[in-house]
Amino acid sequence: MKPFLLARAKLRGVSPDEFKELLRETLGFDVERPFEGVERILCVQPHPDDCELAIGGALAKLSRGRREITYLTLTDGSAGSREIPPEKLKEVRREEQERAAEIIGVKKLIWLDYPDTKLPHSEDLRDEILRIIRSEKPDLVLTPDPWLPYDVHPDHRNAGFSTGEAAFFSALPSVGEGEPWEVRLLGFYYTDNPNYIEDIGDFLKLKLKALKAHKSQFGSEWSSWEVFVKSVARFYGETAGFKYGEGMKILPTVLFHANPLAGVL
Repeated sequence: MKPFLLARAKLRGVSPDEFKELLRETLGFDVERPFEGVERILCVQPHPDDCELAIGGALAKLSRGRREITYLTLTDGSAGSREIPPEKLKEVRREEQERAAEIIGVKKLIWLDYPDTKLPHSEDLRDEILRIIRSEKPDLVLTPDPWLPYDVHPDHRNAGFSTGEAAFFSALPSVGEGEPWEVRLLGFYYTDNPNYIEDIGDFLKLKLKALKAHKSQFGSEWSSWEVFVKSVARFYGETAGFKYGEGMKILPTVLFHANPLAGVL
C-alpha cells in the first residue's frame, strides 16, 4: 500500500487486510490466490521477450499447472538491435520468441506487427486487442503497468493503456466487434506497486533459459542481464519471504474504473 493512502486508511481504522476481506466477500476474489479458477491467460507484450523478462517464471509455473497461455505481441521488435537491420531483425525476433514460448509452455502466439517504437495509444489498437480478447476469451489479461515511474518507452505505456481499456470494454456490447466477453481479472507486470508476488524459486532457471533464446537481445551481454534478472527477482521475492519472486498488480477488471482504492488493494 502506498504510504500516503496507508496512513489515511489507518486514521480511519481501516487495514489493508480489511480491504482484502471485502474483495473476497463482494467479488469472490482472493488477492493471495489470484489464479484460482483461472484457466485461460492472455499475456500482452509490446515486444517479443517482455512476457518472459517480466513474469516468465510465473508463466512457466502456470503453464505446468495446466493453464492455457496465449501471447499477443503488439510490435515487430524491429528496432531492438544496433547491428541487425530492421527487416531481418523482425524475422529473427519472431523465431526467438517462438523458441522462448515453447520453453515457457505457451501454445499460441498472436502478432499485430506494429513498427517497434511506434505503437500508438489509439482507438484502432484498442479495438484490435478487444477483438482478440473476445476471440480468445481469457479469464485473465496481463500487460505492462502503464503507470510505472521512469519507464520512458512509449510502446510499454501505450500497450498497458490500450490493453487495459480493451479488457474493460470487452464486456460492453456497444464497443467494438464480436460477441462481448467479460474479462474477470486484469493484471499488470513491470510494476512497482504489486499486490501479489509469485514464488518462482523452482522456475528461475527455466525463465533464464527462455530469455537466453532471445539471442539478439541478450546474447552479447548475457552475464549482465542474468545479474539484473536475478536481482529483480530477489527484490520481489524478499518482500514476500521467497528467494525469488515476480510481482504483479492483479484485480477484478471492474475495479480499474472510478476506484480511488485500486492503488491500495
